[in-house]
Amino acid sequence: MTKSICSTIQLPAYGGNDGTLVALEEMSDIVPFELRRVYYIYGVKGTLRRGFHAHKKLKQLLVCVSGECDVLLDDGTDRDVIRLGLPNLGILIDRPIWREIFNFSNDCVLMVLASEHYDIDDYIWDYEEFKKFVRGKDV
Repeated sequence: MTKSICSTIQLPAYGGNDGTLVALEEMSDIVPFELRRVYYIYGVKGTLRRGFHAHKKLKQLLVCVSGECDVLLDDGTDRDVIRLGLPNLGILIDRPIWREIFNFSNDCVLMVLASEHYDIDDYIWDYEEFKKFVRGKDV
């Protein structure tokens, strides 16, 4: 089995006949950073794709709380695609990783927990610039 570019994390789920609860806390084994922002993506139509960027410093935990989607992860050398479709499974992105999100089901709700507030200067929008960045060159 090959090592994945990013860790998939099984989120603790507590449930019974009355449903299931998943609770996430910052600075824990599950969310190893302070939470500065939480957002979610939904209503992505047809074959639309999202992402197409990397972050210089931001850390994120992606959880598909409803439906399914695919997440392409690229570290500048290797690529991996992870299917998110369980509300207690997350992807931890804790370093500069190029990401593309696609194959959204109609009922998909992708929640993202982020370590920082929105900062346009933290984004890398060009794939070639991303590869230079991860090789240690200036962007």
